Amino acid sequence: MRQEPEHCPMSYPQLLFYAAGIGITVGFLSAAYYWTLELGFQWVWKTLPNRIDYPSWSTFNEFVWPLTTLGGLLVGLAVHYLGAPSGGLRGCIAEIHAEGRVDYRQTPGMIVASLLSLTFGSSAGPEAPLVDINGGFGTWLADRLKLSVAATRVFTLCGMSAAFGAFFGTPLGSTLLALEIPHRWGLEYYEALIPTLIAAIGGFAIFRLCTGLTIGGLYEFPHYPELQIEHLLYAILLGAIGAGTAILFSWIFQTLGKWVQPLTQHPVILTTLGGLAIGLIATVLPLTLFYGERQIQTIIDLGERLGSGLLLLIALAKMVTLSISVHSGFRGGILFPLFFMGATVGMAVSLMLPQIPPTVGMICTMAALSVAILKTPMGLIIVLNVISHTTMMPLITVATTISLLLTAQVNLLYTKQHRTESHQLEILPR
Repeated sequence: MRQEPEHCPMSYPQLLFYAAGIGITVGFLSAAYYWTLELGFQWVWKTLPNRIDYPSWSTFNEFVWPLTTLGGLLVGLAVHYLGAPSGGLRGCIAEIHAEGRVDYRQTPGMIVASLLSLTFGSSAGPEAPLVDINGGFGTWLADRLKLSVAATRVFTLCGMSAAFGAFFGTPLGSTLLALEIPHRWGLEYYEALIPTLIAAIGGFAIFRLCTGLTIGGLYEFPHYPELQIEHLLYAILLGAIGAGTAILFSWIFQTLGKWVQPLTQHPVILTTLGGLAIGLIATVLPLTLFYGERQIQTIIDLGERLGSGLLLLIALAKMVTLSISVHSGFRGGILFPLFFMGATVGMAVSLMLPQIPPTVGMICTMAALSVAILKTPMGLIIVLNVISHTTMMPLITVATTISLLLTAQVNLLYTKQHRTESHQLEILPR
């Protein structure tokens, strides 16, 4: 643990001023990240295949695995030569608790490695890199101002909250999500609530101003009629199904992690093989490619045509590709892939039990599966209500609560813990 230098306390208005500055800056950084990612998608999946004059590359299935394998190689080389944090969200949580900070020294490597991971079809999502990058910016600013550990932690959480605000388009939900992530049961860094909310508003506003959208998007779910009492029973059932799905995913994730352990001493080979595996699976099940943001709408539109059996197979395959992506060294997060799995399983359940409206099935299972892994109920309830553009908050709340209670022992993010009281935020009197 670093030795805390002599620090400079600040007043509460100063803290809020810097929180707003962090949010605005993160909004611009997130917009730049988004546009770079969009250009990467365009070039890799449209321009490059058209420029390579190779006759057999006439269909998606024939060029997907060479591209994902190339992507794995490039990610491995980027990490080898530039460096990039390897702990993912677990490592970020541990740093926040221990020192109130996110190490920003490898931020350039994380930017390059995560953009390559996302561009070349990894199943891991962008939210974890954005947390690392922008949380690291908050830490960097706190270091420049010579702040205490407690104040540095607030600045770091402001960067994370602003990134989520840009990503999900809901400042309140993003604030709660950022503050719940370090803990297993609710938020405990309560003194960061108002600063992180201001940062989230700044990140959301600037990102929306620059791009006109949110990365998470708004989905066009089938029309949901008014709430009926039996739908609460469906939410309970879907909460239990989401919990069971989370337990299966946790087992797959941990098992694959053990299988690839011998190759971790050869990271470039590991990421290359991971890219090959992702591509081969995508040749059979194309919806497993990428992190699931746009593919959720495909499930909404075509789920009935795909059928429950194929949908469940796709969800299972996505569990495998996400686990491969994370353990083979691709940089990215798990939240949006969890949303995709939940939407896919929920649609399958709705097809098997037609009395459950598809919108109820998908959104409740998305919430239940995600909260079982992340243990962030309040933030996820608001985020899902916003990105689904529905009025299902009571049902989302029921499904989330049931899943949270049933999966109390599921601990995939094992670095989550209670706060310690060794560092208290010092605020100068006005």
